[in-house]
Amino acid sequence: MQTNKNVIVFFTDQQRYDTTGVHGNPDGLTPNFDRMALEGTFVQKAFTPQPVCGPARACLQTGQYATTLGNYRNAIPLAQEHKTMAHYFNAAGYDTAYIGKWHLGSTRLAVPRQERGEYADWLGAGALEASSRPYDTVVYDNDDHAVKLPGNRMDALTDAAIRYLDHHQKQPFFLFLSFLEPHFQNSNDSFPAPRSMKPITNPYTPPDLNALHGTAHQHLPGYYAMVNRLDQCLGRVQDALKSLGMEEDTILLFTTDHGCHFKTRNAEYKRSCHESSIRLPMAFTGGPFTGGGTVRELVSLVDVAPTLLDACGIAVPPEMQGNSLMPLLRRQPGAWPQTAFVQISEAEVGRAIRTQRWKYAVAAPDKDPIADPDSDHYRETALYDLEEDPYELDNLVGLPSHRGVSDVLKAKLLARIAEIEGKHPVIENAPERPCGQRRVFAGEENL
Repeated sequence: MQTNKNVIVFFTDQQRYDTTGVHGNPDGLTPNFDRMALEGTFVQKAFTPQPVCGPARACLQTGQYATTLGNYRNAIPLAQEHKTMAHYFNAAGYDTAYIGKWHLGSTRLAVPRQERGEYADWLGAGALEASSRPYDTVVYDNDDHAVKLPGNRMDALTDAAIRYLDHHQKQPFFLFLSFLEPHFQNSNDSFPAPRSMKPITNPYTPPDLNALHGTAHQHLPGYYAMVNRLDQCLGRVQDALKSLGMEEDTILLFTTDHGCHFKTRNAEYKRSCHESSIRLPMAFTGGPFTGGGTVRELVSLVDVAPTLLDACGIAVPPEMQGNSLMPLLRRQPGAWPQTAFVQISEAEVGRAIRTQRWKYAVAAPDKDPIADPDSDHYRETALYDLEEDPYELDNLVGLPSHRGVSDVLKAKLLARIAEIEGKHPVIENAPERPCGQRRVFAGEENL
């Protein structure tokens, strides 16, 4: 039964999961998200199915994987035959609106109407980094007219969202609010803090960033300041909902497209199998999500679309490859995937799975990561024990002691590739290397 709950997706870009207090960051950057996670439904282990902007957004909008859609890398427009969440909310009588970064069209500035994923109200840009700067926010309206918004870009988009809320108190709506921050500024590879914010000095540095050579010591203060400002913007949206009497009638989701490893795993910020690249902050509140507690299952961005539709009583279409969280929240019996599946492009043609304990990754040695979406031949590249090594500083791939673990995970990965991609590739074992006194006890490979 349709519930007519309003829906807001508050979507950041390139935000590490461990920027949040509920994930252990001690710098107090996200009090509003933390409260939302504690009072609503906190997804403790959320992951992107594709750690790069465009593909991750395609997966989120459609509930399908990147190779299913053809959006396996950036700069591929989302084909118009693929329905986004807006299609289904429109059909259910909702007003649908998009504000901010789209990154799923053929242009970087004004997005042609037919490429907007059927969002009815539009105030966005193909790439905010192309149309705007931190203090020069330019987006495009329904008629492709340039609109300059006042204030820092994060505040400017938030102001636009609050104006939308004020003007849509009667009819149910689905609003997607999409920021560029805390993504780096492409034009100069920087992470500029808003000028009005107190600088964050001596920021908490996660162990992976401390141990590996990258740019975190240069960029964390600005990155954390942007995370903090985004959380303030989230708080302003929450305040607006409360002041308008819409708080419990509005489902609010906070999440991001991928993480940020600050050039520690490759030559840029993402596109790797590591937690710093694929793990996300995610929480829901409002409607059925208030008081939902902590979800400990492995959840993917492809699960968002079916979850939001289901929560609003809209039938989940069979072509969606993700799963609704609602049966978990209702404590209904049923199977949930035991692995999170990740496709990687642009840096490599890679695949990975994440279980509660293990991370296993492979890459195609003879494929072009820009031209090729998949391969029939992969080679093992990574195995991490996330229980003992949560920041993935000790790659166990190729150790004879862990061959049994790799074999179990290889079978699981091949099964996910067959299920999602309809392919049956070969995975080549990593070369053996000495393992010293390491060992794995019976049964641990299945955790």
